[in-house]
Amino acid sequence: MMAATGLLIPVGSSAWAAAGDAQTANKRKLIVVMLRGAVDGLNVVAPYGDPEYARLRPTIGLAAPGQDNGALDLDGYFGLHPALAPLQTLWNEKKLAFVHASGSPDPTRSHFDAQDYMESGTPGKKSTQDGWLNRMLTILPGPVSPTRAISIGPLMPRILTGRASATNLPAGDAGGKANLLDKPQVGNAFDQLYQNNEKFGRTYQDAKDAHKEVMSASLENEMQMANNGAPLPNGFPKDAARLAKLMRSDINIQLAFVALGGWDTHANQGSGTGQLANRLAPLGQGLATLAQQLGPVFQDTSIVVMSEFGRTARQNGNGGTDHGHGNVMWLLGGDIAGGKVYGDWQGLSGGGLHEGRDLPVTTDFRAVLAQIAERHLYLNDKQLGQLFPAGPSFGSNINFMRS
Repeated sequence: MMAATGLLIPVGSSAWAAAGDAQTANKRKLIVVMLRGAVDGLNVVAPYGDPEYARLRPTIGLAAPGQDNGALDLDGYFGLHPALAPLQTLWNEKKLAFVHASGSPDPTRSHFDAQDYMESGTPGKKSTQDGWLNRMLTILPGPVSPTRAISIGPLMPRILTGRASATNLPAGDAGGKANLLDKPQVGNAFDQLYQNNEKFGRTYQDAKDAHKEVMSASLENEMQMANNGAPLPNGFPKDAARLAKLMRSDINIQLAFVALGGWDTHANQGSGTGQLANRLAPLGQGLATLAQQLGPVFQDTSIVVMSEFGRTARQNGNGGTDHGHGNVMWLLGGDIAGGKVYGDWQGLSGGGLHEGRDLPVTTDFRAVLAQIAERHLYLNDKQLGQLFPAGPSFGSNINFMRS
């Protein structure tokens, strides 16, 4: 639910546009993918070169590169989960990087609180009313557009809550389908109802405009898909293809958010294969599809993948992992100085672990986001202070953007 002043207007099947002041898009774009449930970063980018890794994870740790279902070597120390093989090309092209031992400085192990802090951008402060991506909308220059920021999912997310307009689209095929307001008689009746309404008239018109833009882009995309082949058949790869084509078709779209669940692997997590691998495979394929189908737009796009916290360094008795602390952030795009794992890595020995059990957080997630905001979206120091009022606590010395 949004903390907004007033009305929600349907713009598609299960889709809604938020009330508020918005701005239009420019060339440089940002996509945020949130992995809800706390993905196991130590098996996403595995420190197979640390002897403690295999000791702490005797059955779920990834095998060394070259072995069956082993990690895909990145730099001789870290290896990528084999289910993410579709991303290797981006790594080799230096358009993919990782920031390890990153996350929120708040120590909570609550999914709800940790996700709230990462979406509000104010760890430890529950009273923040808006999300940092919504604040970004109020800072970026440009005229109003209800589709400058879009979210794909069942509800408007916390990260886009606030006074600026944002558009929410359902996942899957429903996002491009006509709604009740597309029927002329119904649409005309609503037009008359809201045309002289000072409080909700602007909101209603924004919602109509957003729906029109999305429908127009979706229809064009249907033709493109017919010409170039259908997208992959399920889940995120299909939504990623749709998002990429929407962003290419509608120049107003500058910011996008997607949330994916199913990462809370307390039991039967698996290693190179199994439960986690089955979730990572469509994620990796979807990100590769997103980068490919954005085409030339990818060069002006930064993609951030993050999760609320990591998981315990040691596997538990159920062949899984429990709630941890530090994690790994993924960075993709034309401005990313890729082909490298960044971060202040402390190792997995007992003395280097947070509370003796978790990867520590040595890079504040806000330091990563602030660098993208500054170097990719060209926000100045004053604007960065508005985006993250308390600023990053640490980790701002890491430079992962191209000069």
